[in-house]
Amino acid sequence: MTVIYVDTLFLLNAMVDYLLLLASARLAGEPLARLRFLLGAALGGLYAVAIFLPGLSFLARPPCRLAAAVLMVLAAFWKSRRLLRQVVIFFALSCAFGGGVLAIGLLGGRGLTLSNGVLCSGMDLKIVLLSAAGCYGALTLIFQRTGRHTAPSGELRPVRLTLGERQVSLTALVDTGNTLTDPATGRPVLVAEADCVEELLPPGIRPSPADLRDPAGALERLEDPWRRRFRLLPYRSVGVDRGLLLAVRVDQVQVGEEDRGPMLAALSPTPVSDGGGYRALLGAD
Repeated sequence: MTVIYVDTLFLLNAMVDYLLLLASARLAGEPLARLRFLLGAALGGLYAVAIFLPGLSFLARPPCRLAAAVLMVLAAFWKSRRLLRQVVIFFALSCAFGGGVLAIGLLGGRGLTLSNGVLCSGMDLKIVLLSAAGCYGALTLIFQRTGRHTAPSGELRPVRLTLGERQVSLTALVDTGNTLTDPATGRPVLVAEADCVEELLPPGIRPSPADLRDPAGALERLEDPWRRRFRLLPYRSVGVDRGLLLAVRVDQVQVGEEDRGPMLAALSPTPVSDGGGYRALLGAD
């Protein structure tokens, strides 16, 4: 008879789910909201325990497993406007991880097993915790090394924007081809997807998709003091000979450990990255 300890079952699945959510966020270039990841991971751990409780074995059925996974992603990424992509990435990573566990089992490994679709382990709880810590460190190191440079012409950098008491964090590509500058100061302008910086603005000030398509009209509808914070920036790009972007002056832009002070953040109505590995473009300062 196999004995399953509830504490080990919960912690093991919660830690693995946290790592999967973290990896999903890094692959998609989403802000690392670790508290929400912990909430999603806790739901995954509770689901793993519930499957083995009397009368709840029906939770192991595929529709229930699918619903539990989607609920985890919603808890972790509920602010993202690319939830479908996050669900796909999370499922892909989960399948890859499950395949790895099965491969270890076929090779004679006894550390981890899959039972009713969740992870079980006969290892001591301390070993499980140490193993999870090691996996987290290795995963962080891999992403730091592979995400440092995306191409010879640029690199990915963590960026934090501050406006008043509000802050948002995102991943930006340092792009030497981005020549958009602030007409007043001549400094480079950060170009960010509008939906990932909207938390900087009060609900009544956040531009709608229609405002982003008509930036001149949006600026005209604003009232002081917010109108003084916004600018219209002319730009050119592939397929756009003459265009306008709505931009807001933020109080501080921190790139990694470097404080670049106040800066204009142009609000892009479309994604700046096809793959979603970053959400903003930052010119070389």
